[in-house]
Amino acid sequence: MLQILEQKSLDHEHPKALVLVPTRELAAQVEESVRTYGRHLEPRTAVIFGGVGFTPQVDEIRRGVDVVVATPGRLLDHVGERTIDLSRVEILVLDEADRMLDMGFIHDIRKVLKLLPAKRQNLLFSATFPDEIRELARTFMHDPVTVEVAPRNQPIDLIAQVAHPVDRDRKRQLLAHLVKEGNWQQVLVFCRTKHGANRLAEQLERDGIETAAIHGNKSQPQRMKALARFKDREIQVLVATDIAARGLDIESLPHVVNYDLPHVPEDYVHRIGRTGRAGESGEAVSLVCGEDRGLLRDIERLIGRKIEQRPVPGFEPGSAYERAQPQPQQQQQQRRNPQQNPQRRGDRRRPQSPMRGQPQQQQQRQSQGQRRDHGRRQEQQRSAFALPSEKNLEQVRREQLEYARQQAAAERHEESPAEAQPERQPQPQRQEQRNDQHKKDRQVPALFGVVGRKSG
Repeated sequence: MLQILEQKSLDHEHPKALVLVPTRELAAQVEESVRTYGRHLEPRTAVIFGGVGFTPQVDEIRRGVDVVVATPGRLLDHVGERTIDLSRVEILVLDEADRMLDMGFIHDIRKVLKLLPAKRQNLLFSATFPDEIRELARTFMHDPVTVEVAPRNQPIDLIAQVAHPVDRDRKRQLLAHLVKEGNWQQVLVFCRTKHGANRLAEQLERDGIETAAIHGNKSQPQRMKALARFKDREIQVLVATDIAARGLDIESLPHVVNYDLPHVPEDYVHRIGRTGRAGESGEAVSLVCGEDRGLLRDIERLIGRKIEQRPVPGFEPGSAYERAQPQPQQQQQQRRNPQQNPQRRGDRRRPQSPMRGQPQQQQQRQSQGQRRDHGRRQEQQRSAFALPSEKNLEQVRREQLEYARQQAAAERHEESPAEAQPERQPQPQRQEQRNDQHKKDRQVPALFGVVGRKSG
């Protein structure tokens, strides 16, 4: 690209080449490479990505630019503000083309393509190229030529790949063990989520390992500072999400660790490609728990080879549970000394009771009395706050009616001559009795109205 531009008359007013990349770190790296390779040439370069000031980028474009390296989002922001003109671009480069053409970037890429001249050269670069991405690329490329410098989706042979089976909750301990025991001085660790990357970095710091984290929630200055410190070997471990998996060139990086296996098998090839670069050897380590086995099989199917599974002594799956269980010798000793095993049935130690030490009969009497008092108090509370239910009201009504019938029968008995007493009282006395009985009847409470004396 630089050789082609060198042969043209450059006015520095309109970009002639546009390089699109998926991440900010990769944009900065590519722009630095363009400046390095074009040091003795005339082309001017500019890098455009988000997370930093907009105005300094505008000033750099206005000073004149021939090669623009950008991320799609910030580039479209400049197009919207009319601070950049892409109508003279002759060469379009999509770096990490498979990532640029997936669903995360394809809409922005189509918008950019509409701003470019119809006649141009399109160049796509990637370490992996799924078939669906190849089909998509053909929709805007005319008679493309494919150049392969290595088998597709294949890591280079200089990278030693190994998987360590381990329980999920012991991954962090195993990673710290590998770093300390192996005296690893520079390790790039990949996590699946931003929160997981932060948590792992904090835990490794507590383990005494110099660690930093980079992911999308970090500010751009924080990300650049952490990456620079890692390249300068000021920190041992850099924990990252997949923003560091694409194209980053870290000189002589010896170790890459997949703390979480990626869901997309192609991302595994990109991740471990951070080591074993420029003829250097490297090691790619994957920490695999039970739920990762399916992902590991997908990766092996993609790269066409088996990854050696090598358990680390002391961190084999299930080893933590086995150490937590009592050993046979310890169990035998506990059976011989039941006092040292308070969990045995019949020997469980209970908290000291206030009645402990009193005679058994006295304890039983006190417990029975306490239960009766407690039951009585509960009954009083229920009766004090309870409302009469429908069943109770029906019973009261039946009692009232029965009482009225009894009174009526008693009056009929008094008035019946067949059942009269042999020695009958004088008439005035019987009338007084009836009057008294009538008064008693009127004093009977009636919940459903007054009940007549002879209502039956």
